[in-house]
Amino acid sequence: MPFSPCRTAEAEVGMLYYLSSAEGTGGRLKETAEDFVVDEISSRPPAFDDGKFTIATVTARNWETNRMVRLLARQLGMSRDRIGFAGTKDKRAVTTQLMSFMCPPDKLSKVELQDLSISDAYTARRGMAIGDLIGNRFGIRVTKVDKTPEEVSAITEGVMADIKASGGFPNYFGVQRFGAVRPITHKVGELIVRGDIEGAVKCYVCDPPRYSEEKETEADKMRKLLAATDDWGQYAKDMPDFMGFEAAMVAYISNNPGDWEGAVKELPTNLQMMFVHAYQSYLFNLMLSERISRGLPLNRPVVGDVVVPIDIDGNPKHEEPVLVTSKNIDLAERQIKLGRAYVTHVLFGGDGIMAEGVPGEIEHGIIEKTGLSAEDFIIPELPHCSSTGSRRELICPVKDLKTEIGENSYRLSFSLPKGNYATCLLREFMKSEMTDY
Repeated sequence: MPFSPCRTAEAEVGMLYYLSSAEGTGGRLKETAEDFVVDEISSRPPAFDDGKFTIATVTARNWETNRMVRLLARQLGMSRDRIGFAGTKDKRAVTTQLMSFMCPPDKLSKVELQDLSISDAYTARRGMAIGDLIGNRFGIRVTKVDKTPEEVSAITEGVMADIKASGGFPNYFGVQRFGAVRPITHKVGELIVRGDIEGAVKCYVCDPPRYSEEKETEADKMRKLLAATDDWGQYAKDMPDFMGFEAAMVAYISNNPGDWEGAVKELPTNLQMMFVHAYQSYLFNLMLSERISRGLPLNRPVVGDVVVPIDIDGNPKHEEPVLVTSKNIDLAERQIKLGRAYVTHVLFGGDGIMAEGVPGEIEHGIIEKTGLSAEDFIIPELPHCSSTGSRRELICPVKDLKTEIGENSYRLSFSLPKGNYATCLLREFMKSEMTDY
């Protein structure tokens, strides 16, 4: 497969290649929320009449998941920890997902939030937790396309042919993992695993976005002020409402000078987890790009690879890794060809199997450049930031991929397994700048 190099800012987060060498359509995503529709393919807890959890379908427009949970908790008069969900969704989108609430179903009628609806409530014995989904269905419209419908049709057909021939697309972690405008999440994570918690907090609160000062916002001005002083107390009450997480950290440090670990703990648990996970994701992207540069296949194993089988829902069983040897490579290749297993690279953390042979050279080479050890990813003072690590598939399969071409726009519909990024499929078609996703 003739991979082509990426020359946009995505390269800064390790996404160095495209699968398809077809010309990009250009354009942008999410001009309106309705241009990005996500329906969760849920793993639904069984109904139980006397269950202490209420499971409900939540449909939201333009809601960031953590902010949505915070305001739902406030309206319901409960801790945010009593609200569960399977996965975070895109903010600028129309999303539908299952959520759980530790309250009776009738209490949900008290919720009055704009562009958010709750329906189909029932009780169950268990709630929703991160990962409790099968995948997501997407309906995505690409707008501001400066090509004729005929040109767009030719490009999309070429990309779809490349994806079909490969059994999917390179399974990079997409820009949402790092931040499209302010790609810092992985930088915060790296500082945490290196033990520089103060630097991590200041990075999260103060680091500026990518764009120029001509587009400077109220938040950007506040970040500059905070970066220029150690006396955050003078700005604690002036933080914009939409900087809620940063404001919580600033207020905490103002009242507890020097307690940087405590400032991190002010953030929601799933956001604390995201930092180190994002750094692991960045390292994985580098490994995937290095594998591509060496000409190793993504959809076929070589000796030294680690493969994982899939479950009945098509999701990988990371807890059952298999090292590929000269004795079992034929079986591994057959299982992958039948869609029953995937080749993986490591999400390096406190534990887990590493590849051997040439794939092992790639993994160990990237990790050795960081100077970090597995133990660095276990952080006793910030347990939610710790990560034991895992494996991730090199190829993401696509189901029901369809296109609909319009004037200066086109629409894609498809389904992906959980944990994979629609933007990493869209980048194969668009090849636009990072901020256009």
